Amino acid sequence: MNEENTSGLLATRLRAAGAPRRFGKDELLFAAGDPAHGFYLLQSGEVRVYQMDEAGREIEIARIGPGEFLAEAVVIAGDVFPTFAQAVKESTALYYSKEDVWRRVGSDPELAKEFMRLLARKCLALSRRIESLGLLTVKQRLAQYLLSQCSGRGRCQVMLPMKKGELARLLGTINETLSRTLKQLRDEGTIEVKGRRIMIKDCPALRAELK
Repeated sequence: MNEENTSGLLATRLRAAGAPRRFGKDELLFAAGDPAHGFYLLQSGEVRVYQMDEAGREIEIARIGPGEFLAEAVVIAGDVFPTFAQAVKESTALYYSKEDVWRRVGSDPELAKEFMRLLARKCLALSRRIESLGLLTVKQRLAQYLLSQCSGRGRCQVMLPMKKGELARLLGTINETLSRTLKQLRDEGTIEVKGRRIMIKDCPALRAELK
């Protein structure tokens, strides 16, 4: 069972228990250190999850889209949120009380299993994300991101779904470093950049960056 199916099953079983919430663009759903009394199922829009380093720079951890759960790990453990969650654009979500979900999980073994599957997959995804930030160079992270947006064969075009500043945070870097890396790939003849449109001229060369 993949994560999407697991999320769908959980959403179906829990939908009636959720309280509708609406968030404006750039509004925080929660901040690091806030009491964690519940979690969310995003219905529309987009939410970014990030942390702040000691210098006050944002390190983006994940992007959450419609149909995905946010902060569901608080159901299992944690009294405060360890990260920030901010709406990238106007968004709607269903909010679930931790205490209410605990009662439902306790009386429904299948629901408990689905939660465990979802949490296990989220842990694996987070481990891969941490590994990427810690072991890959910015150039490799950018190559990995671009390849994830295209076929990986020959030439293809990628339309960035976010501003370059947001992409920099997603890649765990700053605007200046991202700009230098884009220029380096452009000078090497691997890509062409026009605003948010990136033409990948040599997908094999991008793949080679990850070896």
